[in-house]
Parts: sequence; structure tokens; C-alpha cells
Amino acid sequence: MTNAAFRLVRCGLLQLLPALLLAAAPGARPIPVAPLVVTEPVLFDSDDPAIWVNPADPAKSLVLGTCKGEENGGLYVFDLNGKILRDKTVLGLKRPNNVDLAYGFKLGGRKVDLAVMTERNVGKIRVFAVPSMEAVDGGGLPVFDFARDPERLPTGIALYTRPRDGALFAIVGARVGPKEGYLWQYRLEDDGAGRVRATKVREFGAYSDTKEIEAIAVDNELGHVYYSDERLGVRQYQADPDAPDANRELAVFGTYGFFLDREGISIYPTGPGRGYIIVSNQDGDGKGQGNTFRIFRREGEPGKPYAHPFLKEVRLSTESSDGSDVITADLGGRFPGGLFVAMSTDRTFHYYSWAQLAGDELAGRSTAAKK
Repeated sequence: MTNAAFRLVRCGLLQLLPALLLAAAPGARPIPVAPLVVTEPVLFDSDDPAIWVNPADPAKSLVLGTCKGEENGGLYVFDLNGKILRDKTVLGLKRPNNVDLAYGFKLGGRKVDLAVMTERNVGKIRVFAVPSMEAVDGGGLPVFDFARDPERLPTGIALYTRPRDGALFAIVGARVGPKEGYLWQYRLEDDGAGRVRATKVREFGAYSDTKEIEAIAVDNELGHVYYSDERLGVRQYQADPDAPDANRELAVFGTYGFFLDREGISIYPTGPGRGYIIVSNQDGDGKGQGNTFRIFRREGEPGKPYAHPFLKEVRLSTESSDGSDVITADLGGRFPGGLFVAMSTDRTFHYYSWAQLAGDELAGRSTAAKK
């Protein structure tokens, strides 16, 4: 072995050392946290949740979750008790994957809240008004270029509302993609007839070519988009396509401590620019070695504005979770500190309070940040 090859091997082993030590240390794996609520099961595989806060009565807020049926998939709607609201649930969809929410979108002369979802097997994103769940997309909005690349079907999605003008964008990932320009970004607008239209504004995002990119999250306040390059780390870019450095990668973090796949990403703010980024450590091989969530600091450090140090790992009751969402509202006192929802491969979604995830390690910091 040459000296150069030895250095590469040594560096690779050093990068993996924290994960190897975590796996080998007796009693090192976090104690599971029990959910406060487990939803009724969906018909097929559950995948990704989004939490809609009811502005009139937070106690009547909703949890949306996708179900990946090939022909009869659905966008399920649950109440805070985990019961399926069948009058609102949308069925007959062809392999829904991820879903995200936006508030106060101007459509047909009024403001509406939107749920935007990828419908993988037809190469479209779907748009529904919340809480009515009425489709407002004219049957779906095509994304990527199916004629040129029929395997590039949409999976991940996150919405970005630009603070300076309220413009809404959908950032979409696919099952496969190139090493550069893996994500496509679309501006969502009223088409003048009370429906939503999508206009592509850029291609961006590096990819390691090791597995895939599905989990995407946007920090509206800070204007950042994060996505999981599943076998490498979490990548960070500017969410505004018009930013001077929009296509420059800002950071890659979470490169160690994960057994296989980095998946669902959620952002929990504790004050202006402060808070946490929660990333699923998915059990990608079904052997039970992951199944945790790793928590990173949202804000940077002096001289390192895009540093996100690891803070804590928490083990929940979910199995192989690849989708989550979190809000800070406590929804009538039921979920102290806010609600965290994660999917589980047993066809359910699990509800936790933020206080359960924060524990003693993060609770003091969260409280101090909010004062």
C-alpha cells in the first residue's frame, strides 16, 4: 500500500470512528422514548408527515402523512389523537412520497394554506388547500423532464417562503440524479384562474452518487435549505434562487455517527437564528443498528457561520424513520414545548412533545433562548 493510499484509509477510519465507538460501547445506545400518540395505520407504507397549526384553535390542528401505495396511495389527515379523518384524506394517488406546508398563499383573491406533495409514479407535485384538502393544481404539476429522463421521478420536497416578497418556492428531489444539479426549484404562483402553477427557476445541489436524496428541509427565517445526501451527510445551500451565492454549497455536516442513512430533517427554532436541526439516523439495512434521531445546533459559531455541531442523540419508538416534522406550538398544552411527529415503517406516525426529545440536556438552553 502506498503512503497516499494509507492516508486515505486512515482518514476514512477516523471519520467512521465515532460511529464505531457508539456501536461498540456497552449501554451507549439511547434509551427509547415512548410516544404520546400513535396514529391509526395507513393502508400501505407511511412515509412523511407535516403538521398544520390551526390558527383559530391550535387544539384542532392536523397532522398530514403520506402513504406510498402504487395505485391507491394517499395523503392522510389525522387529528391530534391520531385518528384518521376520512372525510379529509385524499386517496387514489400513485405513490406519494414527501409533503410540506406553506401558510397564507395568495390564490384566487384570498389567502390559503397549502399542502404540497410529490406524486412519484406520475412525475408530478400535487397541491391541496388546507384544511379542506381541495386540490388546487388542476390535476398536478409536472416536474423534472420525464421525456429526457423517465427514471427521474420526484420523491422529496420542501417549501420556501421568501420573507422579502412572500414568494413561494418548491424544492424537489428525485429518486436518481446527477452529481451537480440534483435538486430542481420551482416558483409556485396563482395562474389567474384560482389554481397553482409551477415555473422552474434553477437546478442546484451536489450529490455524492452513493445512494439517493429524499429528505429536504427549509429554514425560512435564515433562508437555508438542507438535504440528506444519505450516505455522506447533510448539505446546506441558500434557499433563495436569487441570492448572489445561491449555487455555492455552504456546509456539509452530519458526516459521522450515522450507521447507514441520513433521512428526515426537521428544524426547531428557539429564538432568532437559534435552535436545532434534527436528522433521522435511519436503520437502512433492517438490522436495528440505527433508529435514532441526531440533534445538531442550528446557529453557527464565531468565524464559522455554517457550523452545526452535534449535540445529542435520542432514540424514539419509530422503526426506520425517514420522515419527520416539528413545531414549537404546544397545541393547547398537550405537547409541552411543541409537537414532533415521525413516521414508522409499521404504517403509523408517532407523536412526541419537544420536551421529550430535549430532555435535561437541551431544555435549559431552549428556555434561555426564548426569554
